[in-house]
Formats: sequence, structure tokens, C-alpha cells
Amino acid sequence: MATTLERATPTRDKPADLWFTRCPVPTATGIAYKLGWLTDEFAPDDIALHTLQESGSELARHHYDHRLPTLIREGGNMLAIAARAQGEPTRLIGLTWIEESQLILTRPDAGIASAADLKGRRLALPGWSKNDIPSHVRGTSIARGMSLAGYKGVLASAGLTFDHVDLIEVEDRLRNVGGSGRDLEPRRSGVGRLWPIQALVEGHVDAIYVKGASAIDQAREAGLVVAVDLDSLPDRRFRVNNGTPRPITVHQSLLDEHFDLLARFLAVTLRAADLVATQPNRLREILEFETAGSAAAVNQAYAKLHEGLHPTLDADRLALFEQQKKFLFTHGFLDADFALDDWIDPRPLEAARAINARAIAPELV
Repeated sequence: MATTLERATPTRDKPADLWFTRCPVPTATGIAYKLGWLTDEFAPDDIALHTLQESGSELARHHYDHRLPTLIREGGNMLAIAARAQGEPTRLIGLTWIEESQLILTRPDAGIASAADLKGRRLALPGWSKNDIPSHVRGTSIARGMSLAGYKGVLASAGLTFDHVDLIEVEDRLRNVGGSGRDLEPRRSGVGRLWPIQALVEGHVDAIYVKGASAIDQAREAGLVVAVDLDSLPDRRFRVNNGTPRPITVHQSLLDEHFDLLARFLAVTLRAADLVATQPNRLREILEFETAGSAAAVNQAYAKLHEGLHPTLDADRLALFEQQKKFLFTHGFLDADFALDDWIDPRPLEAARAINARAIAPELV
């Protein structure tokens, strides 16, 4: 169990509740929560820690619009960037880079075994989401955005563009995101329905993009094969997508009013990332829960998990994040563009590292 970190005096009264949310993928936040570390950290302050994934309440919609002031969000960048583009006062405080098995799938008899073989082929393009909040339709069209970004990267790796393929629009499988929030729960999520696997099986298209552990399970069950493994492409620019890089964002009011709580929260998650880095095989059951994938699929999809779980704001990750922001704006997923530099606040991550450094070697700090 984690040792409670150093307490700092907040500038205002402590909140009764602190919220966090994450997507159904491995995150240091999710791991720290499942280990009980985050709950233990804030229990002495009488602060209740809640996750939107398990709330079952109308608050779950804030995973998408980030209008909950005491929310810490570690999730896909499409929704985080869209919320900022829609004018929400959020700040970017960290970026992770987690390789999570991005694949181009095909049928065994399709004759597609490389990126170059996609030339002239039909690629499935999921439609726009059916969202009951009109302003969320573009940002929540996750399958469409991820598929487009995946195709763009794999085609570019072979010197090809969208002009060299036929994009075939198919029905979006995640029909209603951002409403009740039930799609946030990993074990009951819509993530398993995200990819147009049936369109490929039935021959309507020649290839599809998929991501993550649950997609690997589905592909295996459907008898599909991997045409291109994007994780094997040496240039990380070809793998930029909704989860690479993955942002950690907070509401401006949390920074202004409860900076110390945010720093402590991040410090705990950094220690969870340290644990994964040193013992990557210890947390398999937690990862299966977080990703809704089988043990075999988790092993395949997240073999390099320990390499990118720690958040940073280094120049390389920020450049790749800027690439994704421009892509989303160019392809109609954002209401407006904005300056990335104006969104960044490095202070919470710096404070979290300082907390952990004092805990490890107080006499040296």
C-alpha cells in the first residue's frame, strides 16, 4: 500500500469529491486506482474519490465535455482536443505514449500483406456518431477519426495517400456516446463494437483499422489476419492517433483552487507507472479489466506498456500531439483550431515529481 504523501495547505477549502476518468486502456491513473493507492491518498482528507466509469450517473457525460471542475481526465486525445476547441477552460498537464496494438486487418484470401498492398483497395470508414448532444458529434466520432488517422499513417509509410485507396463509409458501431455514460465502463463498454469487423467478414471492404486488446480477440474469433502492424513501423509519426499521444487534462478551476490536490494525485499515478516499469507482468488482471481484453490479447497489445506510461511534456511528444490536432482540424473533427502552447501547464507534473523526490530522499531535497 502506498504511503500517504506530504500534505500541503490548499488555497481554498478542500472539495468533498475528486473525480477522474480514463478510457478502457491501460493508464497509470487506472492502475493506481485499482491498487487502492488513490483512495488511500485522499481518505485522511475526507475527500471521496470517484471515477466516471463506475458512477452510473449523468455526470458521466463530462468524460466528453470536461465541464466537471474537479475532474482529472486521462483519455483519448480526440475528445480532449474537441472540448478545448469548443471553448472549455481545460489545461493540458501531461502526455503519455502507450503502444496499444494498432492494426490493419484483412481476410486471409484478400492478398494484402503490406502497406503497399492497400493501393487500390476498399478501406472501411465508420460514419459520424449518432450523438444526442449535437456539439459532441464530431469529437465523439471515435471510430471514424481513429480509422482515418490509422489509414493516413500506414499509407504514408508506403508513400501512398488517400488518393490511392477507396474509403467506403460504413455505419458507426458506437451509436450513442456521451449520453448516459454506460459506454464508459470497460467491461460493458461500446469499445468492443467500435470496429466494422462484420463489413470486412462479409466482403463489403478489403481492410479495416482496429486498435487495442478487445479488437485482437474479435479479429481472432472472426478468422481475420493482420495485414499491417502499425506498431512495427519505425517512425512514430505513422502511429499518431487518438491514444498516441494520450493527454491528461484538467479544468482550469482545479488548477486555480486545488493545485496541491492535483499534484498529489499525479504523484500517486507516477508511482504506479514506476511499479509497472519495474514489474510489468504483475498487473495482468488489472489490465484485463481496464481494457476488456483477454490475457492473451493484453499480452500482445500492451507488450511495451511499461515504456510510455509516465506522462511528460517533452518536445517530441508535443510535436506529435500538434500533428494530431492539425489532422483533426483538417478532417472536420474540431469546431476551431487553437494554439497548443496556450493549452499547456507544466507546473502540476513538476510539483508531483518534487513530491515523490522528497518522499524518496528528503535529506537531499
